[in-house]
Amino acid sequence: MPTQISMKIIPAVLLAALSGTAAASGFQLLEQGSGLGNAYAGSAAKSTDASTIYYNPAGMTQLQAREFSGGLTAVRPSFKFNDKGSEVGAFGRASDGGDAGGWGFPPNAYLSWALNKDLYLGLGINAPFGLATKYDEPWRGSAQSNEFDIKTMNINPSIAFRVNDQFSLGAGVSWQKIEADYYRLAIVAGRLPGGAHLTSIDDDAWGWNIGALFTPSPATKVGLSYRSAIQYHTDGKGKLRAMVPRGNAAAWLTSVGGQSDVKADLKVPDTPILSVTQQLSDQWEMLGDVSWTGWSSIKDVDITAPRTRRHTRADPVADFSRIPTASPWANYAYTDALKFMFGLAYDQTPVKNSLRV
Repeated sequence: MPTQISMKIIPAVLLAALSGTAAASGFQLLEQGSGLGNAYAGSAAKSTDASTIYYNPAGMTQLQAREFSGGLTAVRPSFKFNDKGSEVGAFGRASDGGDAGGWGFPPNAYLSWALNKDLYLGLGINAPFGLATKYDEPWRGSAQSNEFDIKTMNINPSIAFRVNDQFSLGAGVSWQKIEADYYRLAIVAGRLPGGAHLTSIDDDAWGWNIGALFTPSPATKVGLSYRSAIQYHTDGKGKLRAMVPRGNAAAWLTSVGGQSDVKADLKVPDTPILSVTQQLSDQWEMLGDVSWTGWSSIKDVDITAPRTRRHTRADPVADFSRIPTASPWANYAYTDALKFMFGLAYDQTPVKNSLRV
């Protein structure tokens, strides 16, 4: 039975996308600093505060000698499943699961300081990927996923150098940790549901980012940055809890089925960004941004059960692709102390309509 648990987790991290196939950014969190008012247009060129460490470290050369920024963003996604009469197995008579979305609060904090007029150091701490879903239990997809929670933490020391008054370069390394908890209902001894699979996996890995900032005139900035993909080799435990009667009630027992070691590989996507800002007057500033997210890094996933030396390859439950995003918007400085930021973003889902479940 423990081997069966490990072979049926259906790459746990990928279920973040399955659980919310309408999520425009998959499980990527774009909210990593200031700029929400502009839908993050111009993110690699603005360099208005220390959060430039994440979007383009070269922007630190535009800051004061010491700067700190931090934030907490409220995110409320909505994930709803609407069955069109498909055959969905043992839970076919259950509900559509309601709204699986809930509130999340990804934090970020950044600190930059100048060693001299041309050399800057910085440190960023944030959560670039994450998603949590929880459907009503049971629902039609309970055999695939009932609850899912993925979290990341990213620590990103960076350096920037001003080559001359028009051109700056920056680079950084990232230590990133990922944790995922996955829960689905299961059939045990003919009961519907008769138990639950619980899987927890984690890993940490390294990545890097680079950036360049070009200021051809005091009114114009052009930023180009690239954040690498990060390869994870996660491992953890898969547990089966069976529901057995105890008197007139049902009780969950962890002793039935035990637990198994599980492994799954995942590469989170890379992100290049090209940004432009243009000061039109003392009050108006235009911002533009084109970025890509390399979701095509998620292809097939190998799952292994080391204790039994069994091995299988699972196709992704969703077909991911590389998604471009464009965001042109503006700022209006009403006074020296008050600025209005305008922004609206439309982001295509990386998950295509054709799913394999």
